[in-house]
Amino acid sequence: MSRFHSYINSSKEILSLYKGDEPFSYFVKRYFSANKKFGSKDRKQVSHLCYCFFRLGKAALDLPTEERILTGLFLCADQPNEILEALKPEWNEKVSLTLDEKCSMLNALFSTGNVFPWENELSAGIDYKPFSESFFIQPDLFLRLRPGKEKSVKEKLQQAAVEFTIISSTGLSIATSTKIDEIIELDKEAVVQDYSSQRVGELLQLIKPEQPVKVWDCCAASGGKSIMAKDILGAIDLTVSDVRESILINLKKRFAAAIIKNYKSLIVDLTKPVAALEGESFNLIIADVPCSGSGTWSRTPEQLYYFKKEQIEQYALLQRKIITTAIPHLASGGHLLYITCSVFKAENEEAIDFIKQKFHLELIKMELLKGYTNKADTMFAALLKKPL
Repeated sequence: MSRFHSYINSSKEILSLYKGDEPFSYFVKRYFSANKKFGSKDRKQVSHLCYCFFRLGKAALDLPTEERILTGLFLCADQPNEILEALKPEWNEKVSLTLDEKCSMLNALFSTGNVFPWENELSAGIDYKPFSESFFIQPDLFLRLRPGKEKSVKEKLQQAAVEFTIISSTGLSIATSTKIDEIIELDKEAVVQDYSSQRVGELLQLIKPEQPVKVWDCCAASGGKSIMAKDILGAIDLTVSDVRESILINLKKRFAAAIIKNYKSLIVDLTKPVAALEGESFNLIIADVPCSGSGTWSRTPEQLYYFKKEQIEQYALLQRKIITTAIPHLASGGHLLYITCSVFKAENEEAIDFIKQKFHLELIKMELLKGYTNKADTMFAALLKKPL
């Protein structure tokens, strides 16, 4: 019993120290490095309890921290566990109930309708109830197999006794605990890429290039969309940019592994004109813009817990600034691929309305990629074309 109380107390201490200004995974890793008393099982248990606390989102905020932790653990669990057995045995007997049944059992203590309180801000097409319930489910890990590597990756996974589910001709899902980098050559053979992010490639396939495409991945981050563009479009003349130098260093490492050699890399702030690209135009601009990340909060529930409604408009304004800087570099007849991992209409459909009205681009296709029914992220993507 004392061990389980120790887990709870450690979780409470970590949660009291964490302020939400960096990914929780980074913070807790540093905490454990500074506190060597935790074994691997202890680290796993305590981290899980903290994530259970965050998965309640904006619900039950008045509950004491310990009660929030245990409530989250109960709602996330689908089989009995030793912590609930020790501290809430009456709940442990009921972990196989549905989420609705668990909430009814808790009565006024908890409602999934309070987890995500911004229903009126959602993009059209999102089913609020299953979306809210998805925060209690850890998403899967997804791989996108690179051209010519499909067979060898599957063989390596089978040899390592790793179970996988085929989700598309080039996509697999595997357990998040899989140490995939010990089994395959990441980025060379397959890319870790969420299922919905892979589906953005369906819009890239609508582009029928007759010559090498000049591509600018203007918010490139670690380069996942650029690698996908290379795999789908073939020979591309690639420019990548991001405002963060550190993340472009990571991109260069990934590109080396992916055998992408000829490209231009720039550190730029797209809220102002880009002097380095003056007079330059592109056949395709990929704008995977900074956003609330609200479609990924089942992976990073700490962001749900700390999010404030006014941040929606802040991100929407930032996205419009970035687009206003980028679109003048789009060649006649060129395509803009606009992407967010947001569920908010201000960052999605309303951004496309802004682009159409201000820059007179033609909308080719717009899609909300609902990942919450597939243990994946939810994303938004739109392909637009500049008239000739």
